[in-house]
Amino acid sequence: MNGLSRRLFLVVLLGIAIMFAGCSGGGGGGNDDINPPDATAPTDVVQPWSLPGPYAVACTNVAQDFNRVAADEDVTSYWEGTGHYVTDLLTDPANTLIARVTAPLDTELYGSFAGEEVEFVVIACYPTTADNAYPNYPLPTGDVVPHMQTGSDPPLFADASARYPVIAFSHGFGNSPIDSSAYITALSVFASYGYIVIAPFHGDFRFSNLNIDNLGDVIELVEHQEDFTALQALRPLAISAALDLVLDHPQWQGHIDETKIGGFGASMGSETMLLLAGAGLTTSYFDLGNSWKQVTHDTRIKAAVGYVPYFGQSILPAFGNDQDGLDNINLPFLGISGTADTTAPISEAKIGMSRLTGTRELVELSGVEHGFDVASTNDIFTWALMFLDAELRGNLATKTQLSTMASVAGGGDDSVVIYYNGL
Repeated sequence: MNGLSRRLFLVVLLGIAIMFAGCSGGGGGGNDDINPPDATAPTDVVQPWSLPGPYAVACTNVAQDFNRVAADEDVTSYWEGTGHYVTDLLTDPANTLIARVTAPLDTELYGSFAGEEVEFVVIACYPTTADNAYPNYPLPTGDVVPHMQTGSDPPLFADASARYPVIAFSHGFGNSPIDSSAYITALSVFASYGYIVIAPFHGDFRFSNLNIDNLGDVIELVEHQEDFTALQALRPLAISAALDLVLDHPQWQGHIDETKIGGFGASMGSETMLLLAGAGLTTSYFDLGNSWKQVTHDTRIKAAVGYVPYFGQSILPAFGNDQDGLDNINLPFLGISGTADTTAPISEAKIGMSRLTGTRELVELSGVEHGFDVASTNDIFTWALMFLDAELRGNLATKTQLSTMASVAGGGDDSVVIYYNGL
């Protein structure tokens, strides 16, 4: 395709994308084509789980020198990979968890990063003792890392003899695990319920600085498709490497139940979870997603939750044309989507999740746009904790409750769209 033809194609593509913007991300719509025709609609309203859970929370060493941040820059640019990376701020890298990934020699997936080694800083949070004396670590944003280890301090587990289940945590595009109160709250909530939470700083902007908050950026996305594909493909590899790092670390061996590893992803982090399950990632844009390729398959991930899960756009689906890269994916998956979300439209989540062959459930948050909805905090974490309790910990009572559960009391306006089929 020559330059003029390419530009004309992009203009047409943008026009189509704008047209789709008016019809995607709307309300929940009917359920007749999603749930079995004989399925009974759930009706139970469940009381929210208490937040936080019963355990205090501590986290690993991410000590930084914030005086290194340039006067005209913001610390989050280092955490997110904009011109820098968090490694440029670390004061104790020897005692910080840092995973390393060598991108496979596949330019279709990894573009110019194929064959390169990439570092990913990792933070892990876990249930700790009520009397943990490690101080909270203040961040320039006003948030804190709770009871952060410093130097060679070992993790102080609530029960040193227990083996804890794991949640691999993948933040949204262009964020980091400590960017906001919402992410730190999420890490802490899961850890407070007895999970070890392992979260890499993806540093997305090291690979692609595209803004995908609106459909007007489609042309830029297509013109730099190789970088954007590489960004997405490296994310699941970073999760697997972070798991390897912690599971093999002498301070953590004997404290993790390797048979109970689940995941939680926000926005593009949800896509990351499905790529970990073997889903095919869109590798082409000029044929509207007809080409896709499997990135990896980490069989250690037993179940996952996606908040405002990113399945791409109608014109550029994340998992191939009509989301067919999700065919035969049997990872138990809960999606929690906003009906007013135009970045990660619920319409695409429905199409993608209808292809999943394992346990699945989709919850809609009425009127919620892309991002963390504070009013729905209890709803989000109650659904997520229950699903992980059922599918990761195998709690039969929770499975039974999910099968009849329509919504969480109070909070935002949540309701189940794809009914739980895990019994």
